[in-house]
Amino acid sequence: MTRMLAILAATVAVIGVGTAWFLGRAPQGDNRFAACTGGTVAGGSIGGPFELVNASGETVTDAEVITKPSLIYFGYTFCPDVCPLDNQRNALAVDILEERGHDVQPVFISIDPERDTPEVVGEYASYMHEDMIGLTGSPEQVKAASSAYRTFYSKQEGDDEYYLVDHSTFTYLVLPEQGFVEFFRRDETPEAMAERTACFVDAAN
Repeated sequence: MTRMLAILAATVAVIGVGTAWFLGRAPQGDNRFAACTGGTVAGGSIGGPFELVNASGETVTDAEVITKPSLIYFGYTFCPDVCPLDNQRNALAVDILEERGHDVQPVFISIDPERDTPEVVGEYASYMHEDMIGLTGSPEQVKAASSAYRTFYSKQEGDDEYYLVDHSTFTYLVLPEQGFVEFFRRDETPEAMAERTACFVDAAN
């Protein structure tokens, strides 16, 4: 299979994974958020503590990263199109929110620690948005963070440089005090993301 065909196959696989992994939206555990969301997540809780490495090579915890409302995305820098499109969409949503007076942090967590060093993740994140935080870590740290957010990723066969990684493609809205409150699918527009995010942020205050 050529590299282009492999990329196309991976993109289809990623979209399929993203569709199957969740069955609904975030839980309405707090009545303040009832008007902001519209369903339930299929079983279990989402989010929790993590320990990862930032672009400066420093080990950071979730409490140090999520100091303001945050949009968190799990992906990898070699991703051919899904991750760049999703992160660009998230960056646009953050800019729209800023125009409306909301300070929201975009966060990118790599699920490819073998290639995504702190320097690589930092460069990628800064390219996507000047305020985006890029995080990586050891395979164990990445796996723990992924498990906390119930994300899926699976490395495809290939050589050491050009392999692809299938992964889920949700963006998670996390508030410092409340934790995870909502997720966004790939088909959400920046405007729709900004509107729902603003609803949660306003309701939390």
